[in-house]
Amino acid sequence: MARDHVMATALGGEGTGRVGLELELHLVDLAEPGRRPGWDEVLAVTRDLPAMPGDSRVTLEPGGQVELSGPPGDGVVPAVGALRADLAVLRAALAADGYGVAALGTDPARPVARVNPGPRYDAMEAHFDALGCAGAGRSMMAGTAALQVNLDAGPAEAWDDRLELARSLVPVLVAVSSTSPYLAGRRSGWHSMRQGIWQGIDQGRCAPLSAGEPRAAWAFYAIGAPVMLLRRPAAGGAPETAVPVTERVPFVSWLRAGPDGGLLGRPPTRADLDYHLTTLFPPVRPRGYVEVRCLDAAPDRWWPALAALTATLLDDPAAARVAAEAAAPVADAWVAAARDGLADPEVARAARACTDAAARHCPEPLRAEVEDLAALVADGRTPADDVRRRAEGPRGPLGLLEEEARG
Repeated sequence: MARDHVMATALGGEGTGRVGLELELHLVDLAEPGRRPGWDEVLAVTRDLPAMPGDSRVTLEPGGQVELSGPPGDGVVPAVGALRADLAVLRAALAADGYGVAALGTDPARPVARVNPGPRYDAMEAHFDALGCAGAGRSMMAGTAALQVNLDAGPAEAWDDRLELARSLVPVLVAVSSTSPYLAGRRSGWHSMRQGIWQGIDQGRCAPLSAGEPRAAWAFYAIGAPVMLLRRPAAGGAPETAVPVTERVPFVSWLRAGPDGGLLGRPPTRADLDYHLTTLFPPVRPRGYVEVRCLDAAPDRWWPALAALTATLLDDPAAARVAAEAAAPVADAWVAAARDGLADPEVARAARACTDAAARHCPEPLRAEVEDLAALVADGRTPADDVRRRAEGPRGPLGLLEEEARG
């Protein structure tokens, strides 16, 4: 059964402590920062990058964003160190060709435009258009960037508490990590426009999982989510194509459609189900391990602290106990956290308690950076305040983008 398969693959392993980091970055032509590089240009400047010392993979997102995906490290300290080294190599290589990268939750200045012509992204865009969330879908794909923290699932007997804590922490992490008060030269008033964009997408695909046994919650979520696309292998060795699904067809409806597959023309396979899982984007996603997907990409001053904050609150027992108590009252306040940030008093109270606990319990090599983040939050501020101040300065959002890209 599909439900059994989703549950069986949701979480696994017994250990804790490994941390994998992924950081998306906006690619910027330093000679003309207001122009988004075209796809051929993106390929040209990333094709011959040197080997990454920390073994990060380099991939490309729909708007030409560059993503560094590091392998799991034995703790957040080596994971941060490896990503820092890889980011330095990436920046040096791009700078030699006149380009830079900006780690911000949204592109604050340039118009949103998808440049990656991959069939998956063509189908995603058509699906979002058909389901009435075209603007948010396009902005999510081409105008946002995230810091993702991947953690071990831990022992099976702790899965319920671990996933509930991760789910409860989403509003705190959204509020504390925001670097996205501007998108495409405008401000909506949301503390995190990146999370505001996610709010505008079909919530069957990107809302948080419900509370309860995490594998069952994930299976319920996944089987009920709409099918985005059908993959079709091309004949004669040609590339695979993707056909968008332009009506809202929950995967469970496809399963029940019978041998003819109903609207989708054929019954689903296990490969279809596995691929369907990759098109679902809750802020915490079980993938055998635990993906925490709700943090904005952030400048060098802040992303290591945000990674350490997340890992410490989930992996250190003492910090986790504090975080569980502090975050529980705001577990479902992720919209308020995205809209109001620390201006919401309950979110602010939880954020102060969580950042203070992380500063006291995080590994020593990252403690000073986490303490700086905790002091910022204690003062009622987040990285978004600095981003907003600079975007509203004389050089505007484009000046902010260029400054970050130049490093």
